[in-house]
Amino acid sequence: MSARLRKLFLYFLVFLIVIWTIAPFVWLIISSFSYKVDLLSVPLKWIPSRVTIENYQQLFMHEGNFNVNAALFSKSTMNSMIIAFTTTFLAMFLGVLAAYALARVKFPGSNVYMGTMMGAQMIPPIAIVIPLYVILRQLNIYDTHFGLILVYLSFVLPLVIWLMRSYFASIPAELEDAARIDGCTRLQALVKIVLPLSAPGLVSVFLFAFIASWNEYLYAFIYTNVNAKTLPVLIGEFSTKLGLEYLRIAAAGVIASLPPIILALLFSRYLVKGLTAGSVKA
Repeated sequence: MSARLRKLFLYFLVFLIVIWTIAPFVWLIISSFSYKVDLLSVPLKWIPSRVTIENYQQLFMHEGNFNVNAALFSKSTMNSMIIAFTTTFLAMFLGVLAAYALARVKFPGSNVYMGTMMGAQMIPPIAIVIPLYVILRQLNIYDTHFGLILVYLSFVLPLVIWLMRSYFASIPAELEDAARIDGCTRLQALVKIVLPLSAPGLVSVFLFAFIASWNEYLYAFIYTNVNAKTLPVLIGEFSTKLGLEYLRIAAAGVIASLPPIILALLFSRYLVKGLTAGSVKA
C-alpha cells in the first residue's frame, strides 16, 4: 500500500470515528427542534420539514405560564450546577495538595496509599450503595447538597489526585529547588512555580472532574428525592402514562450538555496541551 493510500485510509477512518461520535448528539439536537409526527414518519425524515422551539418552552413554561414542572426543571438545573461546581472546586483544591505531596514528598507508605486509593475505585458503585445510604440517613444529610457532594468527592477526588500527580511529576524538581534556595517555602514554590507551569493540566483535570460530577446518575438517583435532585435524574423521569416524552428528553439533553461543551470551548487551548502535558516525565 502506497503512502498516499495509507493516508487516505487514515483520513477515512478518522472521518468514520468523527461521524460515529457526533451523530448521536446531532440527532439529539434535530429531535429537540422537531414535532413528534416527523420523528415517527416512515420513511424517517432526517431533516424535519417544520422546526419548533415548543419542546424547550415546555421545560420552562406550560401554555405561557410558569408551572410546577418548569419550577422542578429549573431547581434541578441549579442543583446540578451547585453540586458539580462545588465538588469540582473542592476536589481540585484538596487533590492538588495531595497530588503534589505524593509527587514530591517522600514518606513511608506513599506507594501503598496510591495503590489503595486507586484500588478502591475498582469496587463497583452498586456494591457500596446500601452502606452509603445508611450513613447518609444516620447523619441526616440524605437528599441534601452536602451529602451528595461528599459522595461525589469519593470518586472525583481520587481521579484528580491520580491525574495531577503525573503532571507534577513531569515538571523538573530543580525549578522548585531554585525557588526554595531564593527563600520560597514549599507551598510558595507550589503556588508560584508549579501551578503556573501546570495550567494546561489543571484545566483538563478540572473539566474531567466537572463532567464526572455533572453526568453522574446512579448516586444522585438513589440519594436524592426532591430537594437535591439533579438534572440527569429529572431527565430520566420525563415520562407519562402514554410513555416517554422523547422530545422533552431531547430538549433537556441538549440543555444538560451545554455546560461541559461551553467550558471545553472556552479552555480548548489549555485542554489540548493538558491532554499530553503529563504523558512524558521530564
